[in-house]
Amino acid sequence: MATNKSKKTSAKKSSNKSAKTTVKTAKVVKAPKAPVAEAITSEVDEAHPMKGFFAKKCDASENILTIFKSPRIYGALIGEVIGTMLLAIILIALGSGYIQYTAVAVGVIAILAAIHGLSGAHLNPIVTAGMMATRRISAIRGVLYMLAQVLGAYLGLLVAGAFIGIAGADSGLEAPVMSEIAEGQYWQVTLTEMALSAVFAFFVARALKYQKSVLTFAVMVGSALSCIIFASIILAYTYFGVQSLFAVNPAMALMFQILPTEADGFWPLMGEAVKMLFTYVILPMVGGVIGFYVADAASRLSGEKCCCKAGKCEK
Repeated sequence: MATNKSKKTSAKKSSNKSAKTTVKTAKVVKAPKAPVAEAITSEVDEAHPMKGFFAKKCDASENILTIFKSPRIYGALIGEVIGTMLLAIILIALGSGYIQYTAVAVGVIAILAAIHGLSGAHLNPIVTAGMMATRRISAIRGVLYMLAQVLGAYLGLLVAGAFIGIAGADSGLEAPVMSEIAEGQYWQVTLTEMALSAVFAFFVARALKYQKSVLTFAVMVGSALSCIIFASIILAYTYFGVQSLFAVNPAMALMFQILPTEADGFWPLMGEAVKMLFTYVILPMVGGVIGFYVADAASRLSGEKCCCKAGKCEK
């Protein structure tokens, strides 16, 4: 009996030892595999920098049925309305000669810094179109932002119009009206508007890389917008012989009364309206998409890390 017990005890010990040895062996074998896998992954990313270029970077669950369940969308829309309204007032004051370009830059930076935490401070359908195309925001959020921006631009016109009425005819304030495109200059104006929109969108896309710092983001976008406004005025005055010809913001263009109000008939009126929408609304948003795509492609090809992980943008 003693012999049997000793045999069982020794058998158990030997089995326990062998099990421990197996576990230790397994651990030793698995340990060095992790860094090898990471190295392979990084090599694949460097070899294919455009992989995942069109991947969704916004909340995949956000759609027309879910977006209104959170109160955040209402705060974002209020921010877009107020921000675009203030931007419209600044542009009207600039067009009337009451403020200079430096004041515009400071004012735009302040607006962007104030609204950024609410909605990201798009304040321009060009930016929203680029964000939608690069899948940074959902389609329904983009549509709502654009509607809010148009509403904000018209509210800015109403507020400025109220001040114009209070100040009187001799105040120098004027409701904004875009200069008519001269015959033979339609495509030059249209393509210039598109090019300026693409350049502005490129700067905004680059500024998004620094959106953790609200001040840096606001300074980059505000400075870019001020430069675009200055360039558009110089181009309009020097090459087209008019004072105001470019908007670089579809919401502001509608506020600037680009749509014709009279023509020889209904169909000529609709034809002119379509031409103006093509010049100041459709193609500028196409330019915004191009600017965002160029910025993202350059960022990936240069090896810059993306600010989005797991479908969500870092803040």
